[in-house]
Amino acid sequence: MRISDRYIGKQVLLGTLYAVLVLGIVLGLGNLFRQIKPLLVDQKAPLELVLRFVLSVLPLSLMYTIPWGFLSAVLLVFGRLSSNQEITAFRVAGLSLLRLSAPVFGIGLLLSGLSLWLNLNVVPSSRSVAQQLIYEQATRDPGSLLKPGVVQGDFKGDGEGIQKMLIEGKNGDWLEGFHLHILPAPKTVDGDETYVHAARAALSVDRLKSQLRLKLEDAYFETRNAQGRVDMAFAKKAEPLVIDLKNPQHRKVRMNAMSNEQIRDEIAHNAQLTEQRKVFMQTEITSRFSFSLACFAFAFVAVPLGLQARRQDSSHGLMLSLLIGAGYFVFAMLADHFETNLGATLVLWTPNVACVVLGLWLFRRARYK
Repeated sequence: MRISDRYIGKQVLLGTLYAVLVLGIVLGLGNLFRQIKPLLVDQKAPLELVLRFVLSVLPLSLMYTIPWGFLSAVLLVFGRLSSNQEITAFRVAGLSLLRLSAPVFGIGLLLSGLSLWLNLNVVPSSRSVAQQLIYEQATRDPGSLLKPGVVQGDFKGDGEGIQKMLIEGKNGDWLEGFHLHILPAPKTVDGDETYVHAARAALSVDRLKSQLRLKLEDAYFETRNAQGRVDMAFAKKAEPLVIDLKNPQHRKVRMNAMSNEQIRDEIAHNAQLTEQRKVFMQTEITSRFSFSLACFAFAFVAVPLGLQARRQDSSHGLMLSLLIGAGYFVFAMLADHFETNLGATLVLWTPNVACVVLGLWLFRRARYK
């Protein structure tokens, strides 16, 4: 290994680590607090549960911050080397620009391998952890799920309707002013709508059946069917009113939380899947591979573009990285609008191919400067 490889490789690695850290804080902190607030503030979850939640969210941000951080680091490092005339000194010593870029391509390839491992193994399982942690908090302290004056809509049955709760206050173990709306499931034509009100309610959890059971006092029940007929009932005491918590481990796994093998098995054996749904599922697999190669593709375009940046204008490199990174990930959103697997695949791989082709052309231009 040449001294130049160690010199450039060290700067790119350190720059990438620093950029990933900064981007992770800037891009992920707000979203992390938004997701963690119900556990930490509203539900007063134990510290151990909160830490598990934070660790589960980190891999999701790394999907984007690793390639974006690598791109920023290469642009800034080569911009500084160019402004200090170090690139010129290396080339006078007989090293070509392509040879100087060898450590960048090596690091890009390693980071792409890391991204592939994260996207295939870590990220899918991390996506389902948040809901699982909320379920654990519900079984530990069901009353903590409900905050006075805040509508709680996390209770949802599979095809049994959407359930929303509201309480007016708390008094010890009792919930004061309990309200429950059970709305028809989406796409249900003739579902009933139910409203329940109770002066007081007490909660308990049936762990075996994954159910939240309520003891109601001074309760009022109202059911409205699709034809507009309303049935009402009153009860001094009523128990139990049962609401499914639906342990996420027993639910049908969401597509983005499945492994590639699970997705392929679902496509092959689920006869109820529509063609559009199959395209979405195949697109999920393709996006995991295409995103994973972003670091290696960025290496082609970042080196020659970085040579054009000036040290006294470091914002130039940062702006380039933001524009390239944003343009790259916009293609992922465009893929969702295609109705064929071929169209979605072409869109997802286009930014990688474009970076390589554009980078080779810029390398060729830079050789003669």
